[in-house]
Amino acid sequence: MLAFIIRRLLYMVVTMFIISIVSFILIEAPPGSALTAEIDRLRALGNNVSQDQITALENRYGVHDPVLEKYGKWAGNFIKGDFGESFTRRSPVNDLVYSRLPYTLLFTGGSLILAWLIAIPVGVYSATHRYSLPDYIVTVIQFVGVAVPEFLLALVVMVIASRYLNADVGGLFSTQFQNAPWSWARLVDFLGHLWVPLIVISAGSTAWLTRVMRANLLDVLNQQYVQTARSKGLLERRVIWKHAVRNAVHPLIMALGTTLPLLISGEAIVGIVLNLPTMGPLLLEALVDQDMYLAVSLLMFLSFLMIMGNLLADLLLAWVDPRIRTSR
Repeated sequence: MLAFIIRRLLYMVVTMFIISIVSFILIEAPPGSALTAEIDRLRALGNNVSQDQITALENRYGVHDPVLEKYGKWAGNFIKGDFGESFTRRSPVNDLVYSRLPYTLLFTGGSLILAWLIAIPVGVYSATHRYSLPDYIVTVIQFVGVAVPEFLLALVVMVIASRYLNADVGGLFSTQFQNAPWSWARLVDFLGHLWVPLIVISAGSTAWLTRVMRANLLDVLNQQYVQTARSKGLLERRVIWKHAVRNAVHPLIMALGTTLPLLISGEAIVGIVLNLPTMGPLLLEALVDQDMYLAVSLLMFLSFLMIMGNLLADLLLAWVDPRIRTSR
């Protein structure tokens, strides 16, 4: 098991190195820079920016340095924990990333847990009550959940929550708690805003995982060892949950590596619609403004989350199925 973990960690390091190179090149590909846009903005406001000031800023930020030299400086500082300075926000990238990372982890992790908690029991019930009315209802909900885009679902849930439930939607806090210190009242207000984005982000993944669980369990229930367990007189509930579900959940664990990227992309879309202080909307703003250091740092952190999801899936699969530990 230790060799399996070390092997996966090495794969993760190599993958992150490749992602860092590709991300940095992609950010450098568009013409111009955030510094150019900022100079144009200052001039549009009537400020006189001399050529000496422009040259000093370009030298400071290394605008005209070769790409490899820029990458070397950035990568060396990134390893040390210095992610550079945001051009447009005039603040360290560290502060911007760390201020939004906890919320991103909360929404992504919470949506993943919620999707699994709903998908497994609903998928089991749908498979064990095949062609019944609840099974048809679950199937329809699955198709709707997979087909409806996150941004449209976010708008629908916002309207329903605001009009029929009198809920305060948009953002994570009410106006009076926006900049207030943490207290019990602020925590309750936060939890009151939390359920809307969690439902919207996890809806598509829940519907898809439910379909996967139902299909896998139907296949497993026809296996010979399940029939043998039933012939021994075991309770049907024990046969399903101890023998069938344990093997049917393997594809769900393998799908964890693909589910997490979908949740992260869904978090970005929902974050924009619901005005959430997460990394997704900040990444979009950084890409539009060509804020190089901020965009690359955000891409690295989001990529790291996705790779950690794949690593978690490998570890869970190795724990459930010992044969995986000896695989390459």
